[in-house]
Amino acid sequence: MVRAGVKPNEVTFVGLIYACSHAGLVQKGRQLFNSMKQEYGINPGLQHYTCYLDLLSRSGYLSEAEELITAMPYEPDEATWGALLSACKKHNDSQMCLRVAGNLLELRPKDPSTYILLSNVYAVNGKWDSVSKVRKLMAEMEIRKEPGYSWTEAGKEFRLFHAGEVPLDLREEITDFLAELVSGMRKRGYVQHEKEQHLFLHSERLAVAFGILKSPPGSVIRVVKNLRVCGDCHTVMKFISEITRRKIVVRDASRFHHFEGGTCSCSEFW
Repeated sequence: MVRAGVKPNEVTFVGLIYACSHAGLVQKGRQLFNSMKQEYGINPGLQHYTCYLDLLSRSGYLSEAEELITAMPYEPDEATWGALLSACKKHNDSQMCLRVAGNLLELRPKDPSTYILLSNVYAVNGKWDSVSKVRKLMAEMEIRKEPGYSWTEAGKEFRLFHAGEVPLDLREEITDFLAELVSGMRKRGYVQHEKEQHLFLHSERLAVAFGILKSPPGSVIRVVKNLRVCGDCHTVMKFISEITRRKIVVRDASRFHHFEGGTCSCSEFW
């Protein structure tokens, strides 16, 4: 754009800083954020600050991100506090998690996923009174979590899978195959931290298992999911790609994940 003589605007920098956040490019993101005013005369808006804060916190610069959220010339909104809380949870900073969660809860957020995040944070830290408070708020505001589902194609067959539901005609085949995979993953160091049965039936796992079972050896497994892939399923997909020697592409609500040989293209930034 610059070489073509096209001046970047506010929207340009939202895309750029957001991209840096999802690629872990901290120094490049700093440079772009600072250049907005210094080089292009653009005052960063709340969305720019949120993207920049997301970049810092995702990459582990939690203290700097918290300083930014208190010093920026805007009142933090649900998206801003939510980005910081998600990163605190990822980096296991329990004290900051609880501090940020308190600020977020005061906003009485509207997004169901925010309440799920709050509930998980409080549960991990043993704050059961707060968990109850979050669930009570959800009930009062009639907020319900969107059910998770995933779909995939294998040859000419198309299948839609809902979380917790295995089609009767595939139940034994898929559950036996997933159990076999879990056994192989444990030998490679996989540790289950949450309720195993709940995670075992997440829709993307069912879709991937179906794809592997019903497609030719060596073919790519492609899955589309309506929600963001959870951390445990992300770990599981990496193990499955290694064990089965298959490439798995999952399109979730945030991005594409290309799993191959035990790694993911997102490099844990998603």
